[in-house]
Amino acid sequence: MYTIQTLNKISKAGTDRFDANYTVTDTAENPDAILVRSASLHETEFSDNLKAIARAGAGVNNIPLDRCAEAGICVFNTPGANANAVKELVLTGLLLSSRKIPESIAWASELKDGETPVAKQVEKGKSQFAGPEIKAKTLGIIGLGAIGALVANAAVALGMKVVGTDPFLSVGAALRLNPAVTVVNTQDDVFAAADYLTIHVPYNADTKGMINAETIAKMKDGVRVLNYARGELVNDDDMIAALESGKVSYYCTDFPNAKTCNAKGIIATPHLGASTPESEDNCASMAADELMAYLEQGDIRNSVNLPNAQLQTVYTKVCVIHRNVPAMISAMTTVIGETGANIENMLNTSKNDYAYTILDIDGVTDAMVDALNAIDGVLRVRVIAK
Repeated sequence: MYTIQTLNKISKAGTDRFDANYTVTDTAENPDAILVRSASLHETEFSDNLKAIARAGAGVNNIPLDRCAEAGICVFNTPGANANAVKELVLTGLLLSSRKIPESIAWASELKDGETPVAKQVEKGKSQFAGPEIKAKTLGIIGLGAIGALVANAAVALGMKVVGTDPFLSVGAALRLNPAVTVVNTQDDVFAAADYLTIHVPYNADTKGMINAETIAKMKDGVRVLNYARGELVNDDDMIAALESGKVSYYCTDFPNAKTCNAKGIIATPHLGASTPESEDNCASMAADELMAYLEQGDIRNSVNLPNAQLQTVYTKVCVIHRNVPAMISAMTTVIGETGANIENMLNTSKNDYAYTILDIDGVTDAMVDALNAIDGVLRVRVIAK
């Protein structure tokens, strides 16, 4: 039996996937796993029993990844599960920023019949809200992952030219792109070409404030910038200055704050990117499946702090989370050999400072497990019997 603690409201599409072997509750004191959306876990003390955390969404800034890895806790996210929802909001931002739609709606909502009928006021005042069509304009995309690729293909279908870049573009992701999408080597190439710029990269030390005075200066005059990835990717002060100077025509963001929510030229939505029932269902379902695969089989899919790994076994599966340092494999095989057990199959994968080894062993004993746990650099050992 496993206990899953839910934080935030999790879609039943996910929680209903757990069978009778699971207890799903928001009051668990010693859970095997946590299923979370946006609740912050940075101040949370984790019990020794906690084996995994699944974030029903893509961003994991609310989870202390390194602390989890050091404690042998595997952290998952759900990449691509909310991609279509975010794509649709990006397309909405493209149109909103082109046609001055928010301003025109606000203006029209104040009209009343008087000396001049509303119909005549509309005809006289509509020209102030004129804006360009997006057809034949160039959309620049920084990041061509699950969301960026969908945006790129949709923009091509709408008649736009699309130029994108992604230093981590995989072969599979590249094959999913419409052939009309031009992939370039540098962000500067995208900045120079874009009439509209949308960013779809994770937030980290390297990407913090990547849209700033220096990068904005490389863009076309009157560019429209869309940020539906993370608020911290854009330097707000530099963006507001660019809007005031006219360098940037509009800035669309899904992450309003005290500086941006009422600033002229900014179209702010209240973090609506994944706020669709379909997205919440998809994220919860994927997160539940990831937890079950890990708890029951030791398989890792879509982890953000440990490497992905899957191994079919015949005997007993021993899963070891450890630091990615030399001689770890030899230390483990030595321990196992000294017990007289046989390793039928093995898989070792690594991700940055951490590694994950799965061993299929005939003859697992408690003494073997204790010896594996005692190896310097081993963070957690799990035994999963068939």
